[in-house]
Amino acid sequence: MRSIDEQGYHFEEWLTPKQIAADVQQVANKISADYKDKEPLFVVVLNGAFMYVADLMRALSDIRCEVTFIRVSSYYGMASTGQLEFIVPLQQVVDQRDVIIVEDIVDTGLTIHQLKAYMRAHGASSVRVTSLLFKPNKLEYDDAKPDYVGHEISDEFVIGCGLDFDGFHRNLDAIYKVKESK
Repeated sequence: MRSIDEQGYHFEEWLTPKQIAADVQQVANKISADYKDKEPLFVVVLNGAFMYVADLMRALSDIRCEVTFIRVSSYYGMASTGQLEFIVPLQQVVDQRDVIIVEDIVDTGLTIHQLKAYMRAHGASSVRVTSLLFKPNKLEYDDAKPDYVGHEISDEFVIGCGLDFDGFHRNLDAIYKVKESK
């Protein structure tokens, strides 16, 4: 089993690249079936979801779609402000579009809750969410539950496949869970 030590924490591999690829493929199959005759707009939340969306786009079949990127923040320091700030704003018009928001991980759901409201306020025909990981026990907003989930996880800190520790380790091909402090 592969492991990483970072800033006094020990991480062990939890999801292998093969497991992640299988999770992504099952999500892609569901999205492909649901959007077979539509042209959805995938709105990718940076920075974390870039690796997930790259794998997801390659796994989709028989679907015509667009992809755009946004970067948002709802934190000042380590505390939530409760308000969503667009660091990199949405560039595409969502009016009358089927929107799929792409996240790396959904825990409390604050960001998704606010993004869904934003998309609806701007005329999106439908808004769904896909997330590589989902922490159902942390969810505080019922409307933020992802429609397409790669893998559920308990309330543990994870890195890899776009998920970071202070900006590092996004490039890992597996997902690692923190195991212990050193």
